[in-house]
Amino acid sequence: VQLQASGGGLVQAGGSLTLSCAASGRTFSSYGMGWFRQAPGKEREFVSAISRGSDSGDYADSVKGRFTISRDNARNTVYLQMNNLKPEDTAVYYCAASRQFILGNQPHEYDYWGQGTLVTVSS
Repeated sequence: VQLQASGGGLVQAGGSLTLSCAASGRTFSSYGMGWFRQAPGKEREFVSAISRGSDSGDYADSVKGRFTISRDNARNTVYLQMNNLKPEDTAVYYCAASRQFILGNQPHEYDYWGQGTLVTVSS
């Protein structure tokens, strides 16, 4: 599966952005989907994940209550709605697809990765 992330940009602190990740292929609903981010000089970190049928989700503590993950299997797309953005949210955001059934929060649990989209939050 090929993934294409979009929606990044420059936003002021307190603002909102919605990231999208479009997947190719006809098996999108067979994958758990996740979002990760990587800030300059830091390791890639988990942000959020959603199960195949949207019945379960997971969030990093740092984004709970501010970010919402969702997916539309008919459109082969996963979304990340980001509200009340903070400067520390600045990073390149990556979407990823996992073949494992259980939601994963580690990069090695994901099999396919998008190219990343840059989110910059100014103070």
